[in-house]
Formats: sequence, C-alpha cells, structure tokens
Amino acid sequence: MGDRLRGRNAVVTGGGRGIGRAIALAMAEEGANIVVCDLGGATDGTGADRAPADSVVAECKELGVKAVPHYGDVADFKAAEDMIRTCVDNFGRIDILCNIAGSGKPGMMWDMPEEEWDRTLSVHLKGTWNLSRHACPLMRQQRYGRILNCTSTERLGTWGAPHYCAAKGGIASLTYATAWEMGTYGVTCNAISPAARTRFVDDPEVLAGFQKKVEAGFWPKEYLEFAKHGPPPEMIGMIAAFLCSDEASHINGCIISAGGHALASWSPEAEKVIFARNWVKDGRWTWEEVASCMPTLLMGYVNPSLPKEEK
Repeated sequence: MGDRLRGRNAVVTGGGRGIGRAIALAMAEEGANIVVCDLGGATDGTGADRAPADSVVAECKELGVKAVPHYGDVADFKAAEDMIRTCVDNFGRIDILCNIAGSGKPGMMWDMPEEEWDRTLSVHLKGTWNLSRHACPLMRQQRYGRILNCTSTERLGTWGAPHYCAAKGGIASLTYATAWEMGTYGVTCNAISPAARTRFVDDPEVLAGFQKKVEAGFWPKEYLEFAKHGPPPEMIGMIAAFLCSDEASHINGCIISAGGHALASWSPEAEKVIFARNWVKDGRWTWEEVASCMPTLLMGYVNPSLPKEEK
C-alpha cells in the first residue's frame, strides 16, 4: 500500500472488469478514493449487471480507501454527469478521471449494422467526451486534474473493426485537443494504448477474427499468440496510476503504449516532406505536378492491403 495518490479522488469508467478494474485497484493501492463506474454489460454492450462494480468497490475498500459504485451508461450524457457528481458528493471533489469503458463486436465495413456502429462510437468516443465534458469545468475551476483516456493501436487501421478504429482514432484526437485546452489550468490529459489479454480478446468470435487476419497476411502469427497468451490487465494498472499522479504533472497530450512486456510513446502526427510553391504565381496544381511529387512523398510507404491478384 502506497500513498502517492493519497487524498485524490478518481472516477474510473469500465472499472468493474479488465483494464478498468486493474487501474481502479492500482490507484486504490496508492491511496486514491474511487468511484467504480460499470454498467456490467457483455463485451458487445448488451445487458447489465451490478456485480462487477460492487466487487471492485469491495476490493478497493479492503485496500483502506473509500469507494462507491455507479452503474450508469457512459454513452448517456446525464448518467455521465451523475458519475462525476457522485465523486464530488461522496469525496468532496474530483481529481482524476479515467475513461476506460468500452464495448463492441467484430464486423466488416460492408455488412456492419448501423446500430453496431452507433453503439461502439457512443460508448468509446462519446462516452469519453461525456465524462470529460462534465469533469473539465470542475477541474478548470480548481486548477488541477488528471484525465486518462484509452485508445488503441487499431486507431491506425486494421481489418474487421472499422467502428472500433474510428472510435479509438477519435479518442486519440480528443486527447490531444483536451490537453491543449486544459493544460493551462493545471489539468493534464493523456491516453494509454494498452496491450493486455482481456475478456474481449478471449471472446471466440474475436479470436476467430484474429485468426483470419493472420491467414490473410494482415497480422504475423506472433500477434495472434500474444493476443492469446499476453499479459493480463493487472500488469499495466500502475502505469495509469503514475500518469494520474503529481509526479506526471509535466506529461500532457501523450499517448503511451502500455503492456506488461513494454512501454512506448507515440508522437502526434507531423508533416515530414513538404513541396512548397507559390500558388498566386503557379496557379492550381496540375496532374503532372502532383504525380511528380508522389515518389518522394511516399518514400518507404507500403500499401497495407493490395488486391489479391497483385500479391
């Protein structure tokens, strides 16, 4: 039991299972009081169960801190407001917000139902904004706060999850934007990109999709083996706790790859090669100009998905 978060109060969404649970317990281990927010749904977002949140609340209390549950849906704007209010009402103020809740099921672009797209974006992206929207005015007023979001390397694009890629890409951009807006008020916003074996990864349908990625040549076999036998969420909880501490006050607008096997940092996108021109003198781009620039612009580029006949 440590005390590096002693006196701090945290809201952790998705706190009843997996990565959210690991983060809640790591923060409680360092002395933070916790609001454990979890709807208790299945990995596809259906259903509800209070047991996961209640269980983690009990575990936090065993570590000697205060903890209360919240069973709301992060995709609901009013429920998100109540999660933040629950922290203030029970502990006096909110210092830390961890947006970890997520749900979804695999699907291809050409046959994904609209409701699956909407549900995934609502939980991941809108849910992250909902909680942040209600926490930021309070953190801005007190000139202190730590916000930690959860993105994924799949924000860079993958096969079989366009909704998840879009949501996690949006969260990365939202993290940068929040960091810019809130940093001047003493509030940091960072994100983790976790690598852990969660119940989502253990889902047979998800594993079958991973196998197809390997067979199609999108993934090396090692990725599938890591997904099946990689580190559990408990391995990365303390990484999140550190990023939400006073010791990390200088870290803002960063995405950290967090796994039991490694730590890595991501830089925001930046232009690398620029062909400058005088548009007043030269007029609009011509076809030939554009074509002549492409070999240099795309140096080192590899098409991630060629038509089968070209492989």
